[in-house]
Amino acid sequence: MDQIKLTQFSHGGGCGCKIAPGVLSELLARMPAGLLPPDLLVGTATADDAAVYRLNDRQAIVATTDFFTPIVDDPRDFGRIAATNALSDVYAMGATPIFALAIVGMPLDKLPGEVIGHILEGGASICREAGIPIAGGHSIDVLEPIYGLVGIGVVDPARVRTNAGAQAGDVLILSKPLGIGVLSAGLKKGLLSAEGYAEMIRWTTTLNRVGARLAEIDDVHAMTDVTGFGLAGHLLEMCRGAGLRAVVNFDQLPVIPEARQLVCDGVATGASARNWNSYGESVEMRSGAPEWQRKLVTDPQTSGGLLIACAPASVDAVLSLIAAEQGNAGQVIGKMGEGAPQVVID
Repeated sequence: MDQIKLTQFSHGGGCGCKIAPGVLSELLARMPAGLLPPDLLVGTATADDAAVYRLNDRQAIVATTDFFTPIVDDPRDFGRIAATNALSDVYAMGATPIFALAIVGMPLDKLPGEVIGHILEGGASICREAGIPIAGGHSIDVLEPIYGLVGIGVVDPARVRTNAGAQAGDVLILSKPLGIGVLSAGLKKGLLSAEGYAEMIRWTTTLNRVGARLAEIDDVHAMTDVTGFGLAGHLLEMCRGAGLRAVVNFDQLPVIPEARQLVCDGVATGASARNWNSYGESVEMRSGAPEWQRKLVTDPQTSGGLLIACAPASVDAVLSLIAAEQGNAGQVIGKMGEGAPQVVID
């Protein structure tokens, strides 16, 4: 079992194996219009993190699914990362998860049952940490290992936070440092140190449950989690949803130190380039910015942090909640303003 490397079965790992945003938009454009009942508060219109359906004046169901191929070789770590990432979409809507369903696809002729068991054990451990059961699921025999969850949560309809609610003048806050995709690329190339791997696991298995607390602050206007499309891509979705322009101060971005060094040395994922090709025309980099900065803002974040748009008066409260939940990782990175939907990296 120790000789099996899960990443050898993956053509792309973690959120880096997501379909590129430009291709995804083309595919979704072909999907026929579906039913739009009045109680469907959040559907596909704003590329949000999860669907929200109102049950009554005080309760709404939040539903999401997320799964991917291995980003690490350790099976238990893979399960933990995938589960943390899947539940993030529930928290990003301001909701509290209540149960999950497992999504399992494994090459049964290549992986021993013991390895698969460790993957499932890792996912279950994160669900226990979140205080929810895995109440069922579905499994198939496939060519690449796939694991993830369907996450089900509840929220007061008045507390739903989407990626489209930002207001001009809002401050942008990021709750986790960037660089997960770079670290995963470094791992595949054999360049990642033990300390770098520990940082990678630390952040990818840190639950974004602070999102449910943040939704209780009226001045928090929008939230999304930063995953496969990178910081620039998910912020651009926020800009398009609100009809606003975002300005980010690159020097204020929190970055995992080893990821900064690796990307400066040219290490990056293929997904970073695909992301830029999909939405780069709507992202303005500061004059003379080196290529590694572009790679960092498009770096796919597996189980990344929350991107929060809030009124200036609530910044201290937001940062305090993040610090209480996961340490002093929260960082002010920019602001929202009037203008055509665009991301400016200053």
